Amino acid sequence: MERRGFLKGATGLVGASLVGSRLASSAAADAAQTADVASPPQGMSGVRGGAKDDEAFWTQIRQQFRLSYKRIYLNTAGLGPSPRHVIRAVSEMSEELEDLCETGHSHALWTLAKERAGNIFGCEPEEIAYTRNTTDGVNIVCNGLPLKAGDEVITTTHEHVGNTISWLARARRDGIRMRVFEPSRASAGETLDRFASLINDRTRAISISHITTAAGQVLPMEEIGKLAKEHGLFYFVDGAQSAGHIPLDMKAIGCHAYATSGHKWLLGPKGTGLLYVRRDALDQIEAKWVGAYSGAGEFDMATGVFGFADTAQRYEFGTVPVSLFHGLSEAMGFLLDLGMDRVWARSHYLGQRLITGLRSAGAEVVSPLDSSENSGIIVFRVKGMTRPELQSYLAKNYKIRSRGIYEGGLEAVRVSPHIYSTGADVDRVIEAVAALHL
Repeated sequence: MERRGFLKGATGLVGASLVGSRLASSAAADAAQTADVASPPQGMSGVRGGAKDDEAFWTQIRQQFRLSYKRIYLNTAGLGPSPRHVIRAVSEMSEELEDLCETGHSHALWTLAKERAGNIFGCEPEEIAYTRNTTDGVNIVCNGLPLKAGDEVITTTHEHVGNTISWLARARRDGIRMRVFEPSRASAGETLDRFASLINDRTRAISISHITTAAGQVLPMEEIGKLAKEHGLFYFVDGAQSAGHIPLDMKAIGCHAYATSGHKWLLGPKGTGLLYVRRDALDQIEAKWVGAYSGAGEFDMATGVFGFADTAQRYEFGTVPVSLFHGLSEAMGFLLDLGMDRVWARSHYLGQRLITGLRSAGAEVVSPLDSSENSGIIVFRVKGMTRPELQSYLAKNYKIRSRGIYEGGLEAVRVSPHIYSTGADVDRVIEAVAALHL
């Protein structure tokens, strides 16, 4: 992160102690955890295993988190807990920066963080911008595209409010038109047909989730990308439920831009996010909120000389909470050490276990049943119970933290385990539903 021409000679502060081992644990900090829980390992290098159903391995991963054992937390799709070392990294850097009263802006830190982000996204580090959350990225794209009255943008009925309100606001302001379709939970082919049926000569863009917040459905991103390219559409993806959850490859997906939050599946600090913008799409998305870090080279008020950075850094500006970005970098390092294929295998396994068990227990599973279209996010209903009743029952009787789903009119309950979840955690949900049918 450089302010070439903006602030020459800015201090770079990244102590080796703050960018050290990503999986190492501090005995002093871990001692605060409940006494009946084994101390987290002093690093994962000596831990073997890690198959999707290796409960001993994933129990040790669980111990890397402060997350309370007083309830069963199954709401990663809303908010993910950070590993212990990530929390410490943020705290230590915050204190060190306050001791010196420095911002901590450092090209070395930015480079490391964006290299890790590039590995998570499957893209070049220069195509990544640091944001506050997914909605921040949505707004950069939505408000930066050159759309005019009468232009149409296609989206789904299963989008999160963060990928809805910004587009509706622009529709009201500029007269663009939003076209929506409901993803088919029967087949990917039917979903593609529904999308294709909305494309006409006024269609300019598509804004769609990789994994839907409403049903945990993995949409056929590569096929959608091919259709978008065929029709010359700008292709934007809401990746709030996918980054840190499933392996990503921006080139294979074929999108122009992809936004995510650091605080969900990436397990990073709250108030962090990432935006991928393909190099050849930088000039399609106008940077409207700019400042120091957005530009390249010198600027001159008298002559008007100014140029944007030729990377996604053009969407970054001003003083940022460096300790949080450092924490996000460490969280991504944690996931990369585990390997995203292994992370996905575990989350998908827990999701499949939930689907099988919930159906056997008498629940109606709203999420797709096809393993190629479902994920670690499982949404379900129970006959005779409203959404609030079911969610309250799980919380009060079984201490299960879930999330009610109103999006798309589904009126269901969502559970979303991640790498810190155990088989016993998801079996508890199945047990709770089964008890309703005794």
